[in-house]
Amino acid sequence: MPAARMRWAVVGATSVALVATGCSSSGGGGGPSNSSATFSYQSSEPQNPLQPANANEVGGGRILQNLFKGLIDYDPNSGEMRNQVAENIASSDAQTFNVTLKSGWTFHDGTPVTASSFVNAWNWAANTKNNQINSSWFSDIEGYNDVHPSGAGATPTKDTMSGLTVTDDTHFTIKLTSKVAYFPMKLGYIAFSPLPEGFFKDPDGYGQKPVGNGPYQFVSWDHNSQVVTKTYPNYQGVDKPKNGGVVFKMYTTAEAAYADLQSNNLDVMDQVPPSALANYKNDLGDRAIDAPQGAIQNVGFTLYQPEWSGPNTAKVRQGLSMAIDRDTITKTVLQGSRSPASAWTAEGVDGYKAGTCGDFCTFNADKAKQLITEGGGVPGNSLKITYNADGGHKEWVDAVCNSIRQATGVNCVGDPKTDFKTARAAITGHQINGMFRTGWVQDYPLNANFLADVYKTGAASNDFGYSSPQFDQLANQADQAASVQDSATGYQKAEAVLAQDMPAIPLWYYRTNSGYSTKVQNVKFDSFGNPAWTQVEVKG
Repeated sequence: MPAARMRWAVVGATSVALVATGCSSSGGGGGPSNSSATFSYQSSEPQNPLQPANANEVGGGRILQNLFKGLIDYDPNSGEMRNQVAENIASSDAQTFNVTLKSGWTFHDGTPVTASSFVNAWNWAANTKNNQINSSWFSDIEGYNDVHPSGAGATPTKDTMSGLTVTDDTHFTIKLTSKVAYFPMKLGYIAFSPLPEGFFKDPDGYGQKPVGNGPYQFVSWDHNSQVVTKTYPNYQGVDKPKNGGVVFKMYTTAEAAYADLQSNNLDVMDQVPPSALANYKNDLGDRAIDAPQGAIQNVGFTLYQPEWSGPNTAKVRQGLSMAIDRDTITKTVLQGSRSPASAWTAEGVDGYKAGTCGDFCTFNADKAKQLITEGGGVPGNSLKITYNADGGHKEWVDAVCNSIRQATGVNCVGDPKTDFKTARAAITGHQINGMFRTGWVQDYPLNANFLADVYKTGAASNDFGYSSPQFDQLANQADQAASVQDSATGYQKAEAVLAQDMPAIPLWYYRTNSGYSTKVQNVKFDSFGNPAWTQVEVKG
């Protein structure tokens, strides 16, 4: 969640009308509340400065999605796409989109949100000179290659994309290189947020003290401790806050966060740790949450390393996948809170197709050993799985390694990094060796988000270095399909290529297993694994 997305998820983790989803809660509302009081939420230190196009992990993403609001978002109750800053997004050919903005929106510094606020932000984010981690999200737009040329060391030939044209303060057009029927669904992703004029004078400074247009405005950032926000009184969105703000508290372990929740020092959790899964519903009673979530847990490979990029190494990866006993691990270590994965797209997401992984996602020790041998063996007969130690992953990483060791004789150990930021920096910086944990939460509720944004060549979240001409071709064909449903079907064909290449091993599908303190009420989680932030009420 990404996490965002949006994003690579710190823990193990939208829909338009296409998807069965929606909020879930355990109730607990109805009493008096204090609309000016803040509540706290379990979080992690952002990997990067708080710039909308520079977060593809939940630590930064969840903060930014509260500070900024884009053209659209997703109704947390129904999962349906809904307009926010946009009055209308219209197209007759799925290639050129005419955007009309609502009037009256302002940034937290009081300046108006205009068509230029979006166009200038997107051009800046896409430009390779600005080194934004989500720049590839703009690659559909005509002229992207001019501001973000491919090839190491290539410099932009222009500063603006030809596909973006401002008509007046409330109108602009988006022309894509080719048809993408589902393009409007992407526009709820945080990278497509507008930016105020002041940002461009000091992007680095704004990254430490962001000025957005969302329901909450930035107050302070005490690094590795907390980010404090407060309600923006002039917020124009459809989801007016019912509280005074959110304090994002950074935790180094999920266990510490759960202890704070039980003692009312933390109000809402992201996910309870595996050690609490067996008892958290008894511990919290009607304050426990068990909700659907469009998210998946994988382990990926460093395909940019020679040891993992050879022509037969796919067999080794397939063998390792067959050496993981998903059924037992989800039933025991994860207490039945997850379901074994058989594809790379999460359950409940439009285009999800069970069984795409085939036999490679079914435990079979004999076949696992055979494939690993045929593929030339695991380099050094030894593996490390890198993960963040602050997200409650140790138990299942150890279990996966145990399964691999017992099934194949390959030595496997966990490689914990102190926190999510450290783990993400090591992964994106290609400073790890072998395997790493990946958890993907939907940015938008279509299988394309789990596939194109993760496995296409050069995609923002393709941390594997995976590149398949066949996958890219099928994904491009799916993008250009006549309808969203045809795109979803097309992406199922691209997903099948992952079974033969196995750049990442699907493990299991997520649910939101969380809870809240006795100090708050009306806590509901959507299928992104997020609470409906603005609807949380602080008792008073």
